[in-house]
Amino acid sequence: MIVSWWSSVMKTQRAFQNFMRMPPDMFDEVVERLRPALTKKTTHWRAPLDPGLKVALTLRHLASGAKYRDMQYGWRVPHNTISIVVREVCMAIVDEYREELLKPPQNDEDWRQITDNWMRRWNFPHVIGAIDGKHVACKAPANTGSDYYNYKGFFSIILLAVVTSDYKFMG
Repeated sequence: MIVSWWSSVMKTQRAFQNFMRMPPDMFDEVVERLRPALTKKTTHWRAPLDPGLKVALTLRHLASGAKYRDMQYGWRVPHNTISIVVREVCMAIVDEYREELLKPPQNDEDWRQITDNWMRRWNFPHVIGAIDGKHVACKAPANTGSDYYNYKGFFSIILLAVVTSDYKFMG
């Protein structure tokens, strides 16, 4: 009986992690940290969306790249509301985690620590970061012609990131 219960819990956790791209306890931590920024007041006209739903919508959109119009049916949230929620949650994430996770090296010792980590983990000497890019699909801005059109056949902007040896973004 207990084994059956535990296996169902593990299946549920694996399904959640596969869908959200993070374990349930990490999701709960993110929601709690963002709750103050994402909580809205209930009014006579509408009940606000729960912060957990907002975070889940945003993470699913970012993980899958699904269009808002496709997501509206599965989440029962209108596409125009999803577009507002995704921006709101992304800004809340940046505001909440900026100081903690995007702190640039402050002195020579910080830079040495970064290069030592690259050498120890990957055997790359004198390296301070790895750069990678991704095409992020977007609508073509007005009057830009083919400036945002890429070789893959759609309009995009290029997101470049510099990361440390343990995959953390450098500020």
